[in-house]
Amino acid sequence: MEVCMLKVVEDISTTKKRLKIEIPADTIEKEIQGSLEKVRKTATLPGFRTGKAPMTLIEKKYGKKVEGEVLDRMIPQVYAEALTRAEITPVTDPVLEEGIDFKRHRPFAMTLTVEVMPKIDDLVYEHVAIRDIPVSVDDADIISVLKRMQEEKAIYEPSEGPINGNDLISFDYCTPEGDISVKDQIYKVGGSLFPKEFSERLVGMKKNDELSIETTFPEDHVSEKLAGKHLTLQVVVKDIKKVNLPDIDDEFAKDAGIDNLDALKNHVREEILKAKRNEVTKIQKAEMLKKLLDSHEFDLPESMIESEIAALLFNEASRKDQEGKVDRDREVLKQELRPDAIRNVKGSLLLAAIGKKEKVSVSEDDVKNAILAMARRFAVPPENLIKFYISKDGSLNGLKNSLFEEKVLDLILSKAAIEKGE
Repeated sequence: MEVCMLKVVEDISTTKKRLKIEIPADTIEKEIQGSLEKVRKTATLPGFRTGKAPMTLIEKKYGKKVEGEVLDRMIPQVYAEALTRAEITPVTDPVLEEGIDFKRHRPFAMTLTVEVMPKIDDLVYEHVAIRDIPVSVDDADIISVLKRMQEEKAIYEPSEGPINGNDLISFDYCTPEGDISVKDQIYKVGGSLFPKEFSERLVGMKKNDELSIETTFPEDHVSEKLAGKHLTLQVVVKDIKKVNLPDIDDEFAKDAGIDNLDALKNHVREEILKAKRNEVTKIQKAEMLKKLLDSHEFDLPESMIESEIAALLFNEASRKDQEGKVDRDREVLKQELRPDAIRNVKGSLLLAAIGKKEKVSVSEDDVKNAILAMARRFAVPPENLIKFYISKDGSLNGLKNSLFEEKVLDLILSKAAIEKGE
């Protein structure tokens, strides 16, 4: 027995369709009668034993409720069948145009509109010309990393002074008017918390010394009380600690879990090389995706653009909260973010089409390995990362989609034509 008759598919646009669907009367009636019979088996009506009430009374009491339940069950089923027959993939829930007008023993007709995935014809993604970006590691790169490792192992020891650059000091400061007063300010001399001239004036001071320093704070300073102001600060040095750096030698290497200094340098070289190659890959993928977007034109579902704008607005609001900035006009911001949203949606749809053609998939092991890798990188339990993604997206689908797109980009890059520079 036929469940669904797809009468008409109208093209409202390339990304919006109108479906006219009809369910035969006998199909609906069979479902209603089956449901009423189930109700009858457990129904208790006055004057009748359980399961023995006449069907006419069952229909009278439960008929309308059963009809509604049958339609609620059948409409999603026939809608899914209609999508399959029409060979379209929806991106939103359907909108019922004319409401529901159901009468027993008559075919049930409904008209739905739905936004659909666009068809992307003539996919061309092989042999995309991408520039080669050579990478190398010199001694200065290695020394920079070793010095950073050295600073991480630094020990600060008490001193009476005088203060030099990179000393860790504690001091009180206030303005002559008394409107700003701070006790026990911790500061690494030369750091960005105070202007350069402030650090320069501190050099040479000793413990318990007092000094008046005139300085100007930048407009984007982290403290609203100090940002953009020209102030005279009265400073009292309370504590000075000198940095004691370990020697960069074989013992230093062993503390890092490496046999000797030469082996540590080789390890650092490989890690820098890996990081630079990863950065090159990111640049090449971005250039490649831009070329693909420029060479493929297709319409985008408006609902997907609006959803992406909403996501970008949320990210923008979160960033402003962290930076303590005031919200801008929402409608103006939406218009500014729209080009980014269009590019993001177009990129996702294009990669999805290429991935489908190439049969790219993401397995549960792929997701598990990605979570474990991120957990190691950020030094957090894997469970915390899973909770983060679920709280953010409601599931791990967001992570899974990111992995899918990276796999597709890797595949396209493997087919690219790398152009060597002169």
